[in-house]
Amino acid sequence: MKRYFKITALVFSFAVIVASCEDSFLEEEVRSAYTPENLTDALGFEAALVGLYQQMGAYQGLSWAQGWLAVWQVGTDIVWPTLPQGIEVPYYEYSSLTADDQATTYTWEWNYNLIENANSIINNVENPELQAPDMNEEDRNRVNAEARFFRAYAYNMLATLYGGVPLVTEALTEPRTDFVRAPIEDINALIEEDLNFATEHLPEVGGMPAEARINKYAAHQLFAEFYLRTDEPAKAEEEADAIIESSAYSLVTERYGVKADEDGDPFSDMFWKGNQRRSQGNTEAIWVLEMENPADVRGGSVGAPQHRRVWGAQYHSRAGMLPADSLGGRGLSRIRLNNFVLYDLYDQGDMRNSEYNINRELYYNNPDYEDYGERVPYEGPDTLFITNPYTMKWKHFDERDTFGWGMWKDFILMRLGETYLLKAEAQFKQDDFAGAASSINELRERANAPMVDAGDIDLDFILDERVRELIAEENRRMTLMRTGTLVERANRLNNDAPENMQIRGLSETHLLMPIPLREIQLNKDAELEQNPGY
Repeated sequence: MKRYFKITALVFSFAVIVASCEDSFLEEEVRSAYTPENLTDALGFEAALVGLYQQMGAYQGLSWAQGWLAVWQVGTDIVWPTLPQGIEVPYYEYSSLTADDQATTYTWEWNYNLIENANSIINNVENPELQAPDMNEEDRNRVNAEARFFRAYAYNMLATLYGGVPLVTEALTEPRTDFVRAPIEDINALIEEDLNFATEHLPEVGGMPAEARINKYAAHQLFAEFYLRTDEPAKAEEEADAIIESSAYSLVTERYGVKADEDGDPFSDMFWKGNQRRSQGNTEAIWVLEMENPADVRGGSVGAPQHRRVWGAQYHSRAGMLPADSLGGRGLSRIRLNNFVLYDLYDQGDMRNSEYNINRELYYNNPDYEDYGERVPYEGPDTLFITNPYTMKWKHFDERDTFGWGMWKDFILMRLGETYLLKAEAQFKQDDFAGAASSINELRERANAPMVDAGDIDLDFILDERVRELIAEENRRMTLMRTGTLVERANRLNNDAPENMQIRGLSETHLLMPIPLREIQLNKDAELEQNPGY
C-alpha cells in the first residue's frame, strides 16, 4: 500500500540584503502547509474533505483504461463484452484472472488511498492537542463524520471484494511492510462504528457547506447495504426506513427540468445533464457527485469519464448516422446489454424500458444520406455494438466535442429508487414477503409496471428488479458478490453470447477478487495471505 500526499506551496521570491548572518535567519518559519501534522484549522479540514470527493471523481473518471467501467459489469448477468480494451478481459475470461491483475491492483490502491486520507482527517480532528481554534465541537463532529463515511465506504468495498483486509485506522508516518489481514468481523466492526458516528453527526439535507457534500441520509443508505452484507436484515430495514420516512426524498413521478417540454418520461428526466441534482428538481437524489466540463469550470472534473463510451452504442459508425443529443451522444459500446435484459426482463409498458430509457431503434439522421429519415435495419453483426439497443442513462452531448472524449455530467451515486430495493431485500431476508412486495411496488407503480404480491418475491426477483431500476448505475459485480449469486446468475442468464464474448472459467473462487500480488511481495515483514484459488 502506498501513501500519497499532494502538497501545494506558494513561494514568494524576494531579495534580502543583510550586513551579517545570524542563526535566526536560517530558522524555517512555516506559514502555510497542509500536511497531516499541520491539519489544524477549519480551512485545512475543508480542503482535505474536498480531496475525498476528488478521489471519488478519480474512480469514476479513470480513462487510462477505457474498459475500467466494464470490469464491474462484464462476466455478470447483464452484459456482453463487445469491444474489450484489455483491463476487463479477466472478468469474463475468468481463467486468466490472476493476482497480478490491473483492476484488482487499482481497486486496492484506490481504496487504501481513500482510507489514508480519511484517517489523516479523523486522527487530527480527534486529537485534543490539535483542536482548531476556529472550530467548535459541532464543527469537529461534522468533519469527523464526513471523513468516517468515506473510510466506511472504502472498507465496505474492500470487504465485499476481498473479505478480510489489513485494518489501518491511523495515518501512516513512515513506510510499513508488515501488514496482515484482519478478520472480516473486525473490518465490519469498524464500518459499523464509523457509520453510527456518521448517521448521528452528519447534518440533514441542506446542512452541508455545498450541495455535492454528503448528508446523514447517504450514511443511512451505505449502512443499509452494509447490514445486508453482514446478514442483519432488521437493521438494514431500519436504515432504509430512516431515509424513506424522513420525508426528505420522494420518487420522481412527474416530468421536470431541462427536457420537460419535449417527449420523454419522469424516469428518463433524472438522467439528463441539468436534471440530476436535488436543486435541479431530482427529488430522489441522495448523493450526486458533481462533474463539469473543464472548459466551463476550471477543475470541474477528474479524468475523462468513459460512461457514455462504455454504455452507449457506436451508431455513428453506421453510414448515414451522426452523433446527436437525442441519441445520447457518441458511444463506443464497449459492453452490450445481453438477451436476458433486452428480451426477457421487462413487462410490457414498464417505463424503465421506454424508448427514452433504452434506445432500441435508429433512424438515419444525416441529411446528406440517401436514406435520411428511414429506419436503420436491425440485422447482421452491427447489432452487437453499432445498432444495438443501449441504455440512455449516460446520454450526453456537447456540440463543442462531438467526438465525445469525456462525459461531462454528474454521477448519481445514491438515490431513493435503490433505497426501496435495499428495504425489499431486508424484508425478504426476514420472510416478510408481503412487505418486500409492497416496497418493490413503490417502484413499479412509478414505472407503470404490473404490481406484484408476496408470492412473486424471492432473491432472484429482487435482483431482477435491481436491473430494471438500476442498470448502468449500480456496480453489478459488487451486488452479485455481496449476495453470493454471481456464479449461478451469470451462468444461467448470460450463457448465449457470441463465442468470443462468452463467460469462461467462472467458479466460486470469483466471489472474491485476488489480493494484489504487488502488495504481497512488498509486504516483506509479514504474510499478506492470498484468497483461495488464486
